[in-house]
Amino acid sequence: MAAPMSNVDEIRDRVILGEFGVKNVHTTDYPGNYPGYDDTWDLEKFKKNFRIDIVHSDENMLEFDMIGIDAAIANAFRRILLAEVPTMAIEKAFIYNNTSIIQDEILAHRLGLVPIKADPRLFEYRNPEDQEGTEIDTIQLQLKVKCTRNPRAPKDSSDPKELYLNHMVYSGDIKWLPIGNQADVFADAKIGPVHGDILLAQLRPGQELDIVMHCVKGIGKDHAKFSPVATASYRLLPEITLLQTIEGEQAERLKRCFSPGVIEIQNVNGRKVAKVVNSRLDTCSREVLRHDDLKNFVKLGRVRDHFIFSVESTGILPADVLVTEAINVLISKCQKFLTELDAAEMD
Repeated sequence: MAAPMSNVDEIRDRVILGEFGVKNVHTTDYPGNYPGYDDTWDLEKFKKNFRIDIVHSDENMLEFDMIGIDAAIANAFRRILLAEVPTMAIEKAFIYNNTSIIQDEILAHRLGLVPIKADPRLFEYRNPEDQEGTEIDTIQLQLKVKCTRNPRAPKDSSDPKELYLNHMVYSGDIKWLPIGNQADVFADAKIGPVHGDILLAQLRPGQELDIVMHCVKGIGKDHAKFSPVATASYRLLPEITLLQTIEGEQAERLKRCFSPGVIEIQNVNGRKVAKVVNSRLDTCSREVLRHDDLKNFVKLGRVRDHFIFSVESTGILPADVLVTEAINVLISKCQKFLTELDAAEMD
């Protein structure tokens, strides 16, 4: 059982989940608000308290804890991941032939949303006034597919997969056409769609697609197709405190009120006693507050400065690289702000 916090510490450091509302939702630890507390911002104090713990990491998923930081900074970091980390995406589609039933505009929109695996750090932003792309700012792709009848199809078959060839157009049919010296510079890079199984169109014999596409560098703030993440979100670390020993049938019901793995039943001197094992897994559903005989024995809260981040990449860049790039963007924003402050002081 956790040691009780003072009322002031609770207001400063915890968000409390009540039966009919949520308390302490706003940050209040600013200088002079609490007598006896020194809340002036100090760099050394921040360095001591701030840390990042990696919980899970693979190529496309990253879960980490960001501890000792204000919600405004955490949210800025989330928004940068969504909208300001650049990627390469299809911007222009030159449709030379489209005899499918899909209109040109719809097909171009579908193509634009296909994630393109190309490292944006190796390219420059394209000048909007440039009519022709160059090897340093443009990737050229081609989609050329024609549907024909399968001469070897069984005579009694009605399955399109057996009757026709190339009747399903997938993102894997998009091919890279190097510009200038790109074939040498990106010889080891497999430039093209991240996933080859995205269905783009369906064709019938005689129908064909002939499209050339230009990919440029951009950010999600301009268009969602440039966003490098499928999801980038955070939540506060849940905190569950048992105010007294709960045992027997009540312990079993308490366990069912939370997500699996949060509460476990332990045998203590022959008694079934409920223990909080891993509050991190809780979804904060507040189901326990519906039980009149349990709600006064449990205190639900969230740690105000402990953020659990989940970042899922679209596959263009690994998730850990996206986080690093987001940090670089945030640093550059801060540097720009300081430069403008210095310039304003000089004026």
